[in-house]
Amino acid sequence: MVYLRDQNEIEAIRHAAQLVAKTLQMLGREARPGVTTGELDRLAERFIRDHGGRPAFKGYRGFPASFCPSLNDEVVHGIPGDRRLKEGDVLGLDVGVEMNGYFGDAAITVPVGRISGKATKLLRVTREALMKGIAQARAGNRVGDISHAIQEHAERHGYSVVRALVGHGIGREMHEDPQVPNYGPPDRGPRLMAGQVLAIEPMVNLGGPEVVTQPDGWTVVTKDGSLSAHFEHTVAVGGDGPEILSVPSA
Repeated sequence: MVYLRDQNEIEAIRHAAQLVAKTLQMLGREARPGVTTGELDRLAERFIRDHGGRPAFKGYRGFPASFCPSLNDEVVHGIPGDRRLKEGDVLGLDVGVEMNGYFGDAAITVPVGRISGKATKLLRVTREALMKGIAQARAGNRVGDISHAIQEHAERHGYSVVRALVGHGIGREMHEDPQVPNYGPPDRGPRLMAGQVLAIEPMVNLGGPEVVTQPDGWTVVTKDGSLSAHFEHTVAVGGDGPEILSVPSA
């Protein structure tokens, strides 16, 4: 089903997505050696609620926490707990917020202290792949144009994109149609229309694309133990081009 949002709805989604962005900024500042992922989770929940939102992940399909911290070879859906961050870790931060019946969703991957050169490049290329994909989110293009742009950029640098997990539509629900894969040929899939809102989220691995889910039923890790990075924005499809909603207002 295609969901087309009017300007008032897009503004409501933007409001939620901007709180996501501000939460990510706060978490990025707090992600330093010695801090536990559980402490970050408590900070995230308090920050979101203090700003009038609800942590969208908490309780979603049984997820037990307010955000997803994913360390090193963890791709997505990490569960906060008593793990302490260490110098050189790579930490994915994934946050969702519901405000007034609308959702925002975004993610960044941040260094904990000093990280290796290969990790720094992986983060940079994954962020670039996200922006390449977003550039294709314009009316008249197809979902596959987003997918192909992400895959082409990641693979040009020798990395792989995760195929088992995808981006998605977002609005009144956290996950809506259409699915937005991070790989595939261009000019395939549903035609994009002005008013659609998408969560575009490349997950890029230093090694192979295969992933497995840990026994906790949530945490997805790279099968070969390689580093992974994850970046995501909530994006409105427009006739004149995409608009990123998950950036903090000035």
